[in-house]
Amino acid sequence: MAMEWCRILLVPVCLLSLLSASGVKADGNVTLHSLTIFSTHEWFGAKPEVYFQCQGEDVVHLPDVEVKGQLYKFSGQESWQPLTTLVGKKCKLCGLFEKDMLKDDKFDQWELCPSDFNSNSDGAYFRLKEKEFNLTLSCPDCNIVESGIPYGVAADPEFTNEPEKNRTHHGWTAVIVVFSLLSLAGCAFVAYSQWRRKQRELQQARFIKLFEDDDFLDEELGLKDGL
Repeated sequence: MAMEWCRILLVPVCLLSLLSASGVKADGNVTLHSLTIFSTHEWFGAKPEVYFQCQGEDVVHLPDVEVKGQLYKFSGQESWQPLTTLVGKKCKLCGLFEKDMLKDDKFDQWELCPSDFNSNSDGAYFRLKEKEFNLTLSCPDCNIVESGIPYGVAADPEFTNEPEKNRTHHGWTAVIVVFSLLSLAGCAFVAYSQWRRKQRELQQARFIKLFEDDDFLDEELGLKDGL
């Protein structure tokens, strides 16, 4: 019965731990918001095959981009979105390319970092290369600096109490950790108490059996009647 209560007590501990872990900031999905290409590298007016790729990752084809000088806008919900995912503060080498039969042409290639995205522009990042392209990327969850506060939010009233929110989060985390430790200690104490009780019961059973065996020997040897 005690072990059953111990198992029941561990269930909320696991749930609280998962809730605490859910407060960790998620990785940032980078989506394409708009793109204009100013030139193509195809001969005889053939439609270009434009794609985006980060080093070591799969190619993301942009099937709608076919005409130079035209502004293409995207919702971020297209089947080929997101373009990539930025993890923590780590940058990636990414670029915009055009497929070619011999060797793919490169519009541009650059280091894409979480710090490039500005929260004042809803996590937008703008890149312009003269005579090549103009694009806008979006990643609202990427605007992290070393201090842990998003770019450009110091004067934003929504974030003026950010340190207090962090303290509250850390306080709840500490409470969860303490509660988990106490719960585990309680389970260990219950298990130890149950083990001690079983040991005492076993010793008592052996003691009683020893007396019963002595009585049986006395009867067999006739000592009990002589006494």
